[in-house]
Amino acid sequence: MPSSKQNSRTLINTILEKSSLKQEVYHQTLDVFNLFKKESEGFVKSNRNSLKKAIYPILFEYKDRGVFEFQLKFGSDILIFFMHTNVFEIPRDHLVMKSSYIREDKRRSYCGIIHIFNFLADSFKYNRTNDIGYCIGRIFINRENHYFTEGKREIGLLYNNFTGNTLDQTAIRNILNSAILYTLNFDLLTPPFDTIKEVSVAEMQTTLDSMSITTGKRLGFRFQADVE
Repeated sequence: MPSSKQNSRTLINTILEKSSLKQEVYHQTLDVFNLFKKESEGFVKSNRNSLKKAIYPILFEYKDRGVFEFQLKFGSDILIFFMHTNVFEIPRDHLVMKSSYIREDKRRSYCGIIHIFNFLADSFKYNRTNDIGYCIGRIFINRENHYFTEGKREIGLLYNNFTGNTLDQTAIRNILNSAILYTLNFDLLTPPFDTIKEVSVAEMQTTLDSMSITTGKRLGFRFQADVE
Protein backbone atom coordinates (compact mmCIF):
# COMPACT_ATOMS: atom_id res chain seq x y z
CA MET A 1 0.00 0.00 0.00
CA PRO A 2 1.48 3.39 -1.00
CA SER A 3 2.64 5.55 1.87
CA SER A 4 1.28 9.02 2.57
CA LYS A 5 4.57 10.47 1.33
CA GLN A 6 4.31 8.55 -1.95
CA ASN A 7 0.73 9.69 -2.44
CA SER A 8 1.75 13.28 -1.84
CA ARG A 9 4.61 13.00 -4.34
CA THR A 10 2.28 11.50 -6.95
CA LEU A 11 -0.23 14.29 -6.38
CA ILE A 12 2.41 17.00 -6.72
CA ASN A 13 3.78 15.43 -9.90
CA THR A 14 0.28 15.30 -11.37
CA ILE A 15 -0.29 18.96 -10.53
CA LEU A 16 3.03 19.91 -12.12
CA GLU A 17 2.40 17.86 -15.25
CA LYS A 18 -1.18 19.01 -15.84
CA SER A 19 -0.48 22.66 -15.01
CA SER A 20 2.60 22.76 -17.24
CA LEU A 21 0.62 21.23 -20.10
CA LYS A 22 -2.16 23.79 -19.78
CA GLN A 23 0.35 26.64 -19.60
CA GLU A 24 1.96 25.41 -22.83
CA VAL A 25 -1.42 25.28 -24.56
CA TYR A 26 -2.40 28.71 -23.22
CA HIS A 27 0.78 30.43 -24.41
CA GLN A 28 0.62 28.72 -27.81
CA THR A 29 -2.99 29.88 -28.23
CA LEU A 30 -2.07 33.41 -27.16
CA ASP A 31 0.76 33.48 -29.72
CA VAL A 32 -1.70 32.43 -32.43
CA PHE A 33 -4.25 35.01 -31.28
CA ASN A 34 -1.63 37.75 -31.57
CA LEU A 35 -0.91 36.57 -35.13
CA PHE A 36 -4.64 36.89 -35.89
CA LYS A 37 -4.50 40.44 -34.53
CA LYS A 38 -1.50 41.30 -36.68
CA GLU A 39 -3.03 39.77 -39.82
CA SER A 40 -6.38 41.52 -39.27
CA GLU A 41 -4.78 44.90 -38.67
CA GLY A 42 -2.62 44.46 -41.76
CA PHE A 43 -5.64 43.45 -43.82
CA VAL A 44 -7.43 46.69 -42.94
CA LYS A 45 -4.40 48.91 -43.53
CA SER A 46 -3.58 47.39 -46.92
CA ASN A 47 -7.15 47.54 -48.24
CA ARG A 48 -8.61 50.68 -46.69
CA ASN A 49 -7.80 52.92 -49.65
CA SER A 50 -9.63 50.59 -52.05
CA LEU A 51 -12.92 51.31 -50.27
CA LYS A 52 -12.56 55.07 -50.56
CA LYS A 53 -13.90 54.82 -54.11
CA ALA A 54 -17.38 54.04 -52.79
CA ILE A 55 -20.13 56.66 -53.18
CA TYR A 56 -21.02 56.42 -49.50
CA PRO A 57 -18.50 55.89 -46.68
CA ILE A 58 -17.93 52.22 -45.84
CA LEU A 59 -16.99 51.21 -42.32
CA PHE A 60 -13.64 49.41 -42.38
CA GLU A 61 -11.73 49.28 -39.12
CA TYR A 62 -9.56 47.13 -36.87
CA LYS A 63 -9.88 47.69 -33.12
CA ASP A 64 -7.79 46.03 -30.41
CA ARG A 65 -9.89 45.59 -27.28
CA GLY A 66 -7.29 44.12 -24.96
CA VAL A 67 -5.25 40.95 -24.60
CA PHE A 68 -8.06 38.54 -25.44
CA GLU A 69 -10.33 40.40 -27.87
CA PHE A 70 -10.25 42.38 -31.08
CA GLN A 71 -12.85 43.60 -33.56
CA LEU A 72 -12.87 43.72 -37.32
CA LYS A 73 -15.53 46.09 -38.69
CA PHE A 74 -16.55 46.12 -42.34
CA GLY A 75 -19.72 47.48 -43.91
CA SER A 76 -22.67 46.72 -41.67
CA ASP A 77 -20.91 43.91 -39.78
CA ILE A 78 -18.50 43.36 -36.94
CA LEU A 79 -16.46 40.23 -36.36
CA ILE A 80 -15.33 39.84 -32.77
CA PHE A 81 -12.42 37.46 -32.16
CA PHE A 82 -12.30 36.31 -28.56
CA MET A 83 -9.72 34.02 -26.98
CA HIS A 84 -10.94 32.02 -24.01
CA THR A 85 -8.47 32.11 -21.12
CA ASN A 86 -9.07 28.49 -20.13
CA VAL A 87 -7.78 25.29 -21.72
CA PHE A 88 -10.21 22.54 -22.71
CA GLU A 89 -9.92 18.84 -23.44
CA ILE A 90 -11.63 17.68 -26.63
CA PRO A 91 -14.67 15.50 -25.75
CA ARG A 92 -14.09 11.75 -26.00
CA ASP A 93 -16.84 11.29 -28.60
CA HIS A 94 -15.38 13.93 -30.94
CA LEU A 95 -14.15 12.64 -34.29
CA VAL A 96 -10.57 13.89 -33.85
CA MET A 97 -10.21 11.77 -30.71
CA LYS A 98 -10.22 8.68 -32.94
CA SER A 99 -7.12 9.79 -34.83
CA SER A 100 -3.74 8.12 -34.34
CA TYR A 101 -2.35 11.59 -33.63
CA ILE A 102 -4.34 11.76 -30.38
CA ARG A 103 -3.96 8.07 -29.51
CA GLU A 104 -0.17 8.42 -29.66
CA ASP A 105 -0.19 11.24 -27.11
CA LYS A 106 -3.35 12.14 -25.18
CA ARG A 107 -1.83 15.50 -24.20
CA ARG A 108 -2.48 16.61 -27.77
CA SER A 109 -6.22 16.64 -27.03
CA TYR A 110 -5.89 19.69 -24.76
CA CYS A 111 -6.68 22.87 -26.66
CA GLY A 112 -7.14 26.59 -26.34
CA ILE A 113 -10.11 28.10 -28.19
CA ILE A 114 -10.55 31.26 -30.24
CA HIS A 115 -14.19 32.19 -30.94
CA ILE A 116 -15.40 34.24 -33.90
CA PHE A 117 -18.67 36.14 -33.34
CA ASN A 118 -20.66 38.11 -35.91
CA PHE A 119 -22.73 41.13 -34.86
CA LEU A 120 -24.40 43.98 -36.69
CA ALA A 121 -22.34 47.18 -36.50
CA ASP A 122 -25.47 49.20 -35.72
CA SER A 123 -26.09 47.07 -32.63
CA PHE A 124 -23.02 48.65 -31.03
CA LYS A 125 -23.34 52.05 -32.69
CA TYR A 126 -26.86 52.60 -31.34
CA ASN A 127 -26.41 50.57 -28.16
CA ARG A 128 -29.14 48.07 -29.07
CA THR A 129 -28.40 45.73 -26.20
CA ASN A 130 -31.21 43.33 -27.14
CA ASP A 131 -29.71 42.54 -30.55
CA ILE A 132 -28.36 39.09 -31.28
CA GLY A 133 -24.92 37.99 -32.46
CA TYR A 134 -23.84 34.57 -33.68
CA CYS A 135 -20.78 32.42 -33.15
CA ILE A 136 -19.82 31.57 -36.74
CA GLY A 137 -16.68 29.64 -35.90
CA ARG A 138 -14.17 28.56 -33.31
CA ILE A 139 -10.55 27.49 -33.62
CA PHE A 140 -8.96 24.80 -31.44
CA ILE A 141 -5.16 24.97 -30.95
CA ASN A 142 -2.99 22.50 -29.04
CA ARG A 143 0.51 22.89 -27.61
CA GLU A 144 2.09 21.66 -30.86
CA ASN A 145 0.31 24.40 -32.85
CA HIS A 146 -1.96 21.86 -34.55
CA TYR A 147 -5.50 23.08 -35.03
CA PHE A 148 -8.96 22.36 -36.33
CA THR A 149 -12.04 24.54 -36.70
CA GLU A 150 -15.76 24.20 -36.13
CA GLY A 151 -18.26 26.55 -37.67
CA LYS A 152 -20.39 27.66 -40.55
CA ARG A 153 -19.77 26.49 -44.10
CA GLU A 154 -16.11 26.62 -45.16
CA ILE A 155 -14.98 27.80 -41.72
CA GLY A 156 -15.81 24.38 -40.34
CA LEU A 157 -15.31 22.27 -43.44
CA LEU A 158 -11.94 23.31 -44.84
CA TYR A 159 -9.79 23.32 -41.73
CA ASN A 160 -10.52 20.08 -39.90
CA ASN A 161 -7.34 18.04 -40.41
CA PHE A 162 -6.08 18.17 -36.84
CA THR A 163 -3.28 15.70 -37.54
CA GLY A 164 -1.77 17.60 -40.46
CA ASN A 165 -2.75 21.26 -40.01
CA THR A 166 -0.51 23.75 -38.23
CA LEU A 167 -1.30 27.44 -37.83
CA ASP A 168 1.02 29.63 -39.88
CA GLN A 169 0.43 33.00 -41.52
CA THR A 170 -1.17 31.41 -44.59
CA ALA A 171 -3.61 29.37 -42.51
CA ILE A 172 -4.52 32.40 -40.41
CA ARG A 173 -5.12 34.49 -43.53
CA ASN A 174 -7.32 31.76 -45.03
CA ILE A 175 -9.42 31.44 -41.87
CA LEU A 176 -9.79 35.21 -41.67
CA ASN A 177 -10.84 35.45 -45.31
CA SER A 178 -13.34 32.61 -44.87
CA ALA A 179 -14.90 34.31 -41.83
CA ILE A 180 -15.24 37.61 -43.68
CA LEU A 181 -16.67 35.96 -46.80
CA TYR A 182 -19.20 33.97 -44.79
CA THR A 183 -20.26 37.11 -42.92
CA LEU A 184 -20.74 39.07 -46.15
CA ASN A 185 -22.99 36.33 -47.52
CA PHE A 186 -24.85 35.90 -44.22
CA ASP A 187 -27.48 38.55 -44.88
CA LEU A 188 -29.98 40.16 -42.55
CA LEU A 189 -33.45 38.69 -43.08
CA THR A 190 -36.75 40.35 -42.19
CA PRO A 191 -37.86 38.94 -38.82
CA PRO A 192 -41.21 37.14 -38.59
CA PHE A 193 -44.12 39.57 -38.27
CA ASP A 194 -45.33 38.07 -34.99
CA THR A 195 -42.06 38.95 -33.25
CA ILE A 196 -42.55 42.71 -33.73
CA LYS A 197 -46.30 43.27 -33.98
CA GLU A 198 -46.62 44.41 -30.34
CA VAL A 199 -44.81 47.49 -29.08
CA SER A 200 -45.48 49.23 -25.76
CA VAL A 201 -46.21 52.94 -25.40
CA ALA A 202 -43.04 53.30 -23.32
CA GLU A 203 -40.97 51.80 -26.12
CA MET A 204 -42.47 54.11 -28.71
CA GLN A 205 -41.77 57.10 -26.45
CA THR A 206 -38.09 56.24 -26.32
CA THR A 207 -35.76 56.41 -29.29
CA LEU A 208 -35.68 53.59 -31.78
CA ASP A 209 -32.14 52.87 -30.67
CA SER A 210 -33.23 51.74 -27.22
CA MET A 211 -36.39 49.85 -28.17
CA SER A 212 -36.52 46.24 -27.07
CA ILE A 213 -37.21 44.98 -30.60
CA THR A 214 -34.43 42.47 -31.04
CA THR A 215 -32.53 42.44 -34.33
CA GLY A 216 -30.50 39.49 -35.57
CA LYS A 217 -29.57 38.09 -38.94
CA ARG A 218 -31.63 34.92 -38.48
CA LEU A 219 -33.85 35.85 -35.56
CA GLY A 220 -36.86 33.54 -35.52
CA PHE A 221 -35.40 31.45 -38.33
CA ARG A 222 -33.47 28.21 -38.20
CA PHE A 223 -29.76 28.69 -37.51
CA GLN A 224 -27.69 25.57 -36.94
CA ALA A 225 -24.07 24.64 -37.46
CA ASP A 226 -23.17 23.82 -41.05
CA VAL A 227 -26.76 24.17 -42.32
CA GLU A 228 -26.32 27.54 -44.01
